[in-house]
Amino acid sequence: MNLQLHKSEIIHRNLKIDITGSKSESNRLLLLQALYPNLKIENLSNSDDSKVMQEALQVDCNEIDVHHAGTAMRFLTAYFSIQQNREVILTGSSRMQERPIAILVDALQQLGVEVVYLKNEGFPPIKIKGKKIFKNKVNLQANVSSQYISALLLIAPKLENGLKLTLEGEITSIPYINMTLTLLQGIGVETSFIDNTIQVKPKATIRDKTFVVESDWSSASYYYSIIAMSKAGTEISLAYYKENSLQGDASLVEIYKKFGVETIFLPQGLLLKKVSETNSQSTISLDLKNSPDIAQTVAVTCLGLGLACELTGLHTLKIKETDRLVALKTEIEKLGGKVQITNSSLSIETCASLKENIEIATYQDHRMAMAFAPLALKIPIIIQDASVVSKSYPTFWDDLNAIGFKIFKR
Repeated sequence: MNLQLHKSEIIHRNLKIDITGSKSESNRLLLLQALYPNLKIENLSNSDDSKVMQEALQVDCNEIDVHHAGTAMRFLTAYFSIQQNREVILTGSSRMQERPIAILVDALQQLGVEVVYLKNEGFPPIKIKGKKIFKNKVNLQANVSSQYISALLLIAPKLENGLKLTLEGEITSIPYINMTLTLLQGIGVETSFIDNTIQVKPKATIRDKTFVVESDWSSASYYYSIIAMSKAGTEISLAYYKENSLQGDASLVEIYKKFGVETIFLPQGLLLKKVSETNSQSTISLDLKNSPDIAQTVAVTCLGLGLACELTGLHTLKIKETDRLVALKTEIEKLGGKVQITNSSLSIETCASLKENIEIATYQDHRMAMAFAPLALKIPIIIQDASVVSKSYPTFWDDLNAIGFKIFKR
């Protein structure tokens, strides 16, 4: 499904959007719930990724297809490694079979797990033979996707002797690691994170516990972008956000001050308000190593406002649903922007005007579709394969329509 977004303007009234629970929190809690069934979850994400995760943990079959769900692939690889006397094949979409899993598999093999690659070495599909694990020491590169690290930490309390995880080098996406540790601590698991060493103590059972999942900050990023590109005084309220969030993408609060967006926390969420214009002569410089999922949003915000930017800390973007750095460069240049990328950075030159009615390819990547959508506040634009947003935010287009976007099927 392709969508035509006509040039739009936000409706000036009291707008409130309810956003589903965080995918990151939901998927961690779903795995913990599978390990500790007396854990209850409220405000669970309605994303495709969380549905895939939930279904995979409930089915009793020998082959599980996670489709495009990278988090599910990594977390389930760890989960099934400790399911004694169960043999499972994990597979996914063609893109998933191009996304590396070797770093996690190598770490699990250090613990004695039996994993076999069924096609290409280092990539899904894989066959896992679950067993009881007694070893408890693992070394892992620190500058890799934090999902590898979190996958190990989530199963750690169910290992016979817990886990001592030593991270080698500079650590990437620390907020996501801290999220995992905080959730573990919330169910009574003893953990420590000192220098580059993380320790998790074993815990056979937990007391009854209910978690209410905070709304997804990555999804909030698109509204920050919308407000940044709107007139001064424009406001949108977003429900179910906390000032003291576990999510790394809560860095949006500080980042979007650079774009004239003020965040006001309310009892049930937050209010976004455009309070000032950004100096068009300034260059936005940001290190996004702790929140790489908002890189596409920030880049497109800069493009829409005609701002130059230099974004660093983006090395994990190359192994996402697509190579997001290459995808951003390709699509921004179609719009008339000038982009330079390396393996870990992206820079955009000041762009005075954008080409209209350009078709934006989404590369089976939900964030490509949602990041480019706010440009409809500046120019008419076409989003290809727009239904891809269901991966993380199924009601995205309905919510944009409700706040004034003019969206038509093409």
